[in-house]
Amino acid sequence: MSRRSSRVSMTGDNGEFYLECKAAYLSIYESVKDEIDSVEDLVQVLQQAGRNPSKKVLARYWKSDTEHLTFDEFVDICKKEKATTADDLMKAFRKIDINGDGYISLEELYKIMTTKGEKMSRSDVKKMIDEVDENKDGRLDYGEFCKMIMETTEECKKVSRKIMEKKELKRRKEDQTKTSDSRSGSQVSVRSAASVKSYSERPMSASSRSNKGASLAGSRKSLLSVDDLPKPSPRNKKSKGPAAASLAKLSEPKNLKEWTHATSKGMFYIDEETEKLLCHQYNLKLTEDTSVWITIQPIKTRCQADSDQVIDTGLFILRDKPDEDGNVLITFTRHRDAKGKYGVKCSLDAGNYRIIPFTTASRLKKRESDPSSAAKLLQLKDGKYTITKAFRKVLEDIFDLSDLDGNGTMSREEFNWYNIRTSDEEVGDDEWEVVEERLELEDGEITKNGFLQLNDMEAEDSNGDEDDMWVTLESLGINKELVMDEACPFVIDVYTEDCDDAEFKVDAIEDMMDKLQRPLCQSVMEKGEATKVKGMKDLTMYTYMSDTRATIVVDNKSYSSVRLNLDCSGSRNCLTNQPSLDETFSVKSQSQIIAYHFTPKNEDDEWNVKCEESIQK
Repeated sequence: MSRRSSRVSMTGDNGEFYLECKAAYLSIYESVKDEIDSVEDLVQVLQQAGRNPSKKVLARYWKSDTEHLTFDEFVDICKKEKATTADDLMKAFRKIDINGDGYISLEELYKIMTTKGEKMSRSDVKKMIDEVDENKDGRLDYGEFCKMIMETTEECKKVSRKIMEKKELKRRKEDQTKTSDSRSGSQVSVRSAASVKSYSERPMSASSRSNKGASLAGSRKSLLSVDDLPKPSPRNKKSKGPAAASLAKLSEPKNLKEWTHATSKGMFYIDEETEKLLCHQYNLKLTEDTSVWITIQPIKTRCQADSDQVIDTGLFILRDKPDEDGNVLITFTRHRDAKGKYGVKCSLDAGNYRIIPFTTASRLKKRESDPSSAAKLLQLKDGKYTITKAFRKVLEDIFDLSDLDGNGTMSREEFNWYNIRTSDEEVGDDEWEVVEERLELEDGEITKNGFLQLNDMEAEDSNGDEDDMWVTLESLGINKELVMDEACPFVIDVYTEDCDDAEFKVDAIEDMMDKLQRPLCQSVMEKGEATKVKGMKDLTMYTYMSDTRATIVVDNKSYSSVRLNLDCSGSRNCLTNQPSLDETFSVKSQSQIIAYHFTPKNEDDEWNVKCEESIQK
């Protein structure tokens, strides 16, 4: 794109257009001098400006060699890409109205909201419909649909304008009362958000800035003095004895056998395209106040790589909606037994809760290289293609893992989650009719033999082409040697003392960190050890360390972005989620990042985390 500035007249319609663009930009960034540094941020800021860009539109402005876009370039894009029109809404309505009856049902809208963009729960989608469903028939006609979209757009604009006005007011006040915190020598000057009384003292995570806008007004240029940076300061964090020595039996409730029990399997996957960690995520619905005991542990299958080391797992229990301080974190697992089971007990009020599995990814990583040879999936026998014995064993394991409730059969809902993961498509009524007609069922659910029948039929129709079968296996983290090395199955057990009809079920397969970024940072900042980075009063490093995990979070309360090098190469007996133990991190103003996770490499030996931090120019 052209790097020249956009010269926009600040009168009449042009002035209003410019202000709308500026308000949208400042709802995401702190200043118009900030640059858009990712296509995801470009989507966010365009949506704040009332645009809904397609992939094709984005490709025009964010090319393979694009590193960033300026505010002026953003204004140019908004000039070229007009806001949503009535024609756009009609096209969108017709796309969502799958059966063409002139209405959008809960199921039709839910399907769109769980397959495109930011996924929503069924209850969230129902609330969207209820807010604009004037005749209360549980569906939307064209007028109600337009009202829903336009009211959302207008609300975004109002919120963006308020955020912009607050930031500009604060900037003017700061300009009037600005004082210098700089001192001679190696002192680094960083202004603290805590010094501005009217601004919330609670740190904001990067993931939540699109909801609450950027942190605070003021220029981001050179608030950090880097003429004389502090030298690295070594910090030897807590040493831990052998992890295995502290792992015994979890302290579960004594009368647990009398509690109501629900269970579900799930998996962590490394996404083959984004390399992000995906996992099953859950909704827990309680009709009564109750004590809850929840555990998670990895499942060992025949197709997994042979290893004595346990892939670490954990759980975060989150509120369905933020509390008055904007927090969703309730608690998380901290204690583990020798077999890899983590557990946590807490008291929960009646309501809905999110249960998010967690792993540090210090052991579960992208494979470094693919096997040199591939196992055979098909064989030609008596003139037709059939599944090989090795492939059949893997399919049996896949069936067991996809049978989420462990009852020995696969329900339509379980088959649907399997299909979403392996083909990115839901099972429609027509597909399920074929299943009912051609596969072995028991009480309306697919048996293991029926699942193998389905794969036998695919083998017969393949003409020996294994490509589609490999796509399925790779989506489940299974390599060319039929070894599961990029996925980790687990099982979650939920026990409730006073709620006999608790519902616990999968409601998404999503990026693990989508909903965990802020709660995880909060957990480390609340439970970990805080250390100020030398000479930087507004930059704090928090280290949480349990017997089996350590996590470092960096909290930047200043008005400027910081580049921080963390050299942890002096750590002993540690595995990490990062490529190396010496990494440099960019920490945006008024945000936190999760820098490192660590787990002991050998749980029979002592381990420690030692870090040296230094500011980079």
